[in-house]
Amino acid sequence: MADRIADIWGTRTPHAKDEPWPVRVDLHLDAGVAESDVDRWVQSACVLCSNGCGCDIAVKDGRMVGVRGRAGDVVNHGRLGPKGLYGSWQYNGRDRLTRPLVRRGGVLVESDWDTAMDLVVRRSRELLDEVGPLSHGFYTSGQLFLEEYYTLAVIGKAGLGTPHMDGNTRLCTATAAAAMKESFGSDGQPGSYTDIESCDAIFLFGHNMAETQTVLWARVLDRLAGPDRPAVVAVDPRRTKVAEAAVESGGVHLAPLPGTNLALMNGLVRELIVNGWVDRDWVAAHTLGYDELAATVEPYTPEHVADTCRVDAADLRRAARIFGTSERVLSTVLQGFYQSHQATAASCQVNNLHLLRGLIGRPGCGILQMNGQPTAQNTRETGADGDLPGFRNWDNPEHIGQLAQLWNVDPLTIPHWAPPTHAMQLWRYAEQGSIRFLWISATNPAVSLPELPRVREILAREDLFVVVQDGFRTETAEYADVVLPAALWGEKQGTFTNVNRTVHLSDQAVAPPGEARSDLDIFLDYARRMDFRDRDGQPLIKWSDPEGAFRAWQECSRGRLCDYTGLSYDKLRGGSGIPWPCNDEHPDGCDRLYADGVFPTHPDVCEDYGHDLLTGGSTSPEQYRAQRPDGRAFLKAAEYAPPPERPSDDYPFVVTTGRTAYHFHTRTKTGRSRQLRRAAPEPWVELSAHDAAALGVAEGDLVRVESPRGRVEARARIGRGRDGVVFVPFHYGYWDTDDDRHARAANELTLTEWDPVSKQPLFKIGAVRVTRLADATGPAPAPTTTASAPHDPAGVPATAGEDDVREEVAPTGPPPPPPTPDRTPNVLPHAASKG
Repeated sequence: MADRIADIWGTRTPHAKDEPWPVRVDLHLDAGVAESDVDRWVQSACVLCSNGCGCDIAVKDGRMVGVRGRAGDVVNHGRLGPKGLYGSWQYNGRDRLTRPLVRRGGVLVESDWDTAMDLVVRRSRELLDEVGPLSHGFYTSGQLFLEEYYTLAVIGKAGLGTPHMDGNTRLCTATAAAAMKESFGSDGQPGSYTDIESCDAIFLFGHNMAETQTVLWARVLDRLAGPDRPAVVAVDPRRTKVAEAAVESGGVHLAPLPGTNLALMNGLVRELIVNGWVDRDWVAAHTLGYDELAATVEPYTPEHVADTCRVDAADLRRAARIFGTSERVLSTVLQGFYQSHQATAASCQVNNLHLLRGLIGRPGCGILQMNGQPTAQNTRETGADGDLPGFRNWDNPEHIGQLAQLWNVDPLTIPHWAPPTHAMQLWRYAEQGSIRFLWISATNPAVSLPELPRVREILAREDLFVVVQDGFRTETAEYADVVLPAALWGEKQGTFTNVNRTVHLSDQAVAPPGEARSDLDIFLDYARRMDFRDRDGQPLIKWSDPEGAFRAWQECSRGRLCDYTGLSYDKLRGGSGIPWPCNDEHPDGCDRLYADGVFPTHPDVCEDYGHDLLTGGSTSPEQYRAQRPDGRAFLKAAEYAPPPERPSDDYPFVVTTGRTAYHFHTRTKTGRSRQLRRAAPEPWVELSAHDAAALGVAEGDLVRVESPRGRVEARARIGRGRDGVVFVPFHYGYWDTDDDRHARAANELTLTEWDPVSKQPLFKIGAVRVTRLADATGPAPAPTTTASAPHDPAGVPATAGEDDVREEVAPTGPPPPPPTPDRTPNVLPHAASKG
């Protein structure tokens, strides 16, 4: 048995390059439950990061009692991470919402479904009559199922006709989508997890994979433990486990000052160009924009970049040489880029590195613009984030017509007169009183949005009717007029799609507690009560269960890059998840995209016409067509500009927020797991050893971190990050504390600014000062097993759990990878263009 709190990534199964990743099946059961006691195993996949690990849920006496990895799943080959093992099912029945709540006399009291839904529908109709659909806003999640998102999207776009729809995916993966739209014409990951088995180098840009996708990092570790191991290059201001692997593998750790990522990336692109590490023929045949890119990056010499980013010029040259001379390179990108300054521009430069060398669509040559949540891909695919369903273009009348025909509604009902409302603008409209009905589902913005004092003021507005739909009574629920109890994972049925486009089916294992309902049932109930109709007077929503919603979505996806028409519940049940596009021509799905160097940039196909990366200004349809992309990718360029908030005499440090391996989002699930809570029980403030000494701060001292917006008070971890940078984990809010001073959540500090293209907030930059408040009573509550390990481990107990996970190595052979087609389906028009 293994302690998977102390050993996050589990037993190594080394293998050589181009050999399949071996199977290791991880199993954890509740104390006192033996495998023979389990009544049945129910197929699912984990929803506590974006990796999408296939698993089976153990059920005994109508209760979830454990989880086991699926050996035959292409995503994880049987493995599970600590959150999946300990946090995916332990919340079952604990502290759950079991009945609707309604506000009476300023207090939330228990009610019944009819009363609660009558209140919701009555207010909705009143505002539609008084103001119209622009009074309604929907703020959803990256943790519902595909069927639920699609139903919500149809309600919002065709039932109400509101453009005010987005998800908390705006906070974590909007830049992933934006970067792929700008470079490739559409959302959709080009690469695959299987590229880890075949690459010669792995570049991780702002991606602490070791903590955010622990099973994917185990896959990397198994390559590093074998022969022909890849070089690792890590771009991160902290000394993470990824950064340690970079040094140990002969790679490079680049630790730029937060907010300077674009300058660093421009320097890397320049090095490829000046050293001749460019496939000129491929670039000429498959891309547009080379000359402008080359001119833009020319000033970014290694010395200039070193001065801006405070990195070593020799390290920049060495990283560029690894990229420029390795035969096969895999790149991954996450929040260190997405939540920082000039996010889309910096992320597009990662795409540019691959395009300049033609390293795309082949084994080991992948780009993974990562997601942070398990179903964020579905939020974007279905249009629940404000985009149009099926990666359609809001500025393309033909695409609007397709949806109008599919839903049998007037095209003018579907909002497309302007770009969809992004989350930061949605909340501003609520602040200004334009949005007066706000439905929040499966997310906790009172902890996760930036500048929390402002968010609390918005939620408390008397003219804002707030509906909160959740499994728990969260900090956000406390501001609601109506709270709807929702079923969670294992308590409902549906599908969801992970980072590398792999679709899984999650069957219902147990009944939800009390009167809680699935999110799908709640949305369907609202649609019925609102009596939304199509042009023929028939119900707009024509399905009544998850499988019916899935079939409706399949028709919406037909002929698009995210084609689901070759999938079904039966096909997804029993075996592995399957990556889209999956249709009659490609019934087993597609492992990689763009093997032939043809991209969905044709004006009749593309999801977006693009933007100026520096200003966010939109490219018009006419300007876009004049470029005649017709299947070629864009080499988008932008100059570096300083971030909107920088250190000063009053606020001399940069604060950056982030995650730990043991918690997910605002801990509504993982905070209720005994093992995970014990591993990371409270927030901490991470300082470099040099900064701590200058401040007179010792390990475990109580400190205050202040920004112009708010403060956080927590124990100090003297860590191993770069000087001048303060790290605070963002998971911790107030649901499990009686402290009402609002000095615990990292987002008390963050600022209301966002990227001009992706509109993603800038959680990774902000100016703060640090003050010592009191002596230590012990070490900080930060884990020792992760990037928060202490600079000096003496006197700091090691983070550990119990030997309670069984790891079975190689019980079967590994599953075969899905095929990679020579030509990616649906990237070119089905008929000749009229333009």
